[in-house]
Amino acid sequence: MKPLTPVSPGMRVALGVGFFVLFVAVWSIATFGGLVQKTFLADPVSMLKSGWVLLTEHGFAKDIGMTVFRVVGGFVIAAVIAVPLGVAMGAYKPIEAFFEPFISFARYLPASAFIPLLILWAGIGEAQKLAVIFIGSFFSLVLMISVTVGNTRRDLVEASYTLGVKDASLIRRVLVPGAAPEIAEQLRMVLGWAWTYVIVAELIGASSGIGHMITDSQALLATDQIIFGIIVIGLIGLVSDLFFKWVNRRLYPWAALGR
Repeated sequence: MKPLTPVSPGMRVALGVGFFVLFVAVWSIATFGGLVQKTFLADPVSMLKSGWVLLTEHGFAKDIGMTVFRVVGGFVIAAVIAVPLGVAMGAYKPIEAFFEPFISFARYLPASAFIPLLILWAGIGEAQKLAVIFIGSFFSLVLMISVTVGNTRRDLVEASYTLGVKDASLIRRVLVPGAAPEIAEQLRMVLGWAWTYVIVAELIGASSGIGHMITDSQALLATDQIIFGIIVIGLIGLVSDLFFKWVNRRLYPWAALGR
């Protein structure tokens, strides 16, 4: 094992699965061995049984669907606005100078702090949940994209102007294609952040969703259901992350080879 030396795909999968096996083993020892009371931490078997009951008898699948809808909806709205704005800020310094101070200020504001205001403005419906995800994702995404586009190699820009490329063509044919692989990775990372924001939004003033189920379970001290909800979030996030990586490799194979 040497620094920065890549591992084979098979070894990567084996190591990743190995950590999950170790995690479940430690969890089982702690719970079945009586080291932790079940009131505070349910064992894996009880968690799976409770999860099955939630899915088959309490309509938890609908809650999962609502949470996924909110994450995807809020994230897509943020991305649709953030990508062109970030590209414009990275390409044109006056636009960057105009927007960056406010966006830099806003990205430090926790999205959860806006929930009381958003409930007053939009109620407890879907608009409030989508707005929380938008606020949590948009500002950081704009800055990340702006920096990526602004770091385009200057020799490529100068060569393009030498060949007679106009400003609009430079953005379309040089800046955006050059930054696209990194922008795709940034979208993947921000999608993971969106899951954090949606659960926070669902913990307050929600009548459906995974966060709502976790809140109800906390009132009943049902740690098995709480753990199942957390694991479902992690599994959906892992699947979406792997799907994003697969799409990025297909769209930008040259970027994958460089890692």
